[in-house]
Amino acid sequence: MEAKPSSEIADLVIPAHIAIIMDGNGRWAKARGLPRIAGHRRGAEAVRASIESAIKYGVRYLTLYSFSSENWKRPAEEVSDLMGLLRRYLRSEIAELHQNGVRLRVIGERADLSNDIVELIEDCESRTAGNTRLDLIIALSYGGRSEIANAVKQIAQKAINGEISTDQVDEELLGQYLETADIPDPDLLIRTSGEQRISNFLLWQLAYAEFLFLDILWPDFNEQEFANAISEFSRRDRRFGASS
Repeated sequence: MEAKPSSEIADLVIPAHIAIIMDGNGRWAKARGLPRIAGHRRGAEAVRASIESAIKYGVRYLTLYSFSSENWKRPAEEVSDLMGLLRRYLRSEIAELHQNGVRLRVIGERADLSNDIVELIEDCESRTAGNTRLDLIIALSYGGRSEIANAVKQIAQKAINGEISTDQVDEELLGQYLETADIPDPDLLIRTSGEQRISNFLLWQLAYAEFLFLDILWPDFNEQEFANAISEFSRRDRRFGASS
């Protein structure tokens, strides 16, 4: 299926929030006899295509799983290459993101990142804070279980301090202590590479998301694939536990 022209976008049900597990960079490179970093560089082009497509189709929030807390276990050379690629991306893309009305936000354990990367992130977030066309959320050094545990710790401390009672603790309250507190839950989760798992990504927030697992590798993800995903989402019957 080809990407739909602008005149047909109105016929689609556009998800307000799309989350993507960008998987397959290493396999893409290996299949071509290239080093893994070449796959990550090509994957950065797919990131650009996804942002442009989200803007075109009117998606309001786009969350990309960039680097998980478990990814620190990868070989040191690959982690170093990835951090270098992240630095270059933040420096080279921020002006265009800002010009296009994109607000950049980063979730995850910043304490695990080098100081210069944290400073770059904070600068990018500050510069784009007023933009409202698209919220681009990058999950970096992120783990869903850790996020939930940290929220529980904060709530427990407030209970110990007498600021809240246990009777006040419910789903809504816990959600307020997540890193995505002011972001609506994803409507659609896309994972590339053919793997069918969520890998500790947005465990709380994905409770009622539609899942779409694609066989293509992340570097081959483009606007056509983005449009296909929205078309598939438009055909889904979202009941949230109720009857049809």
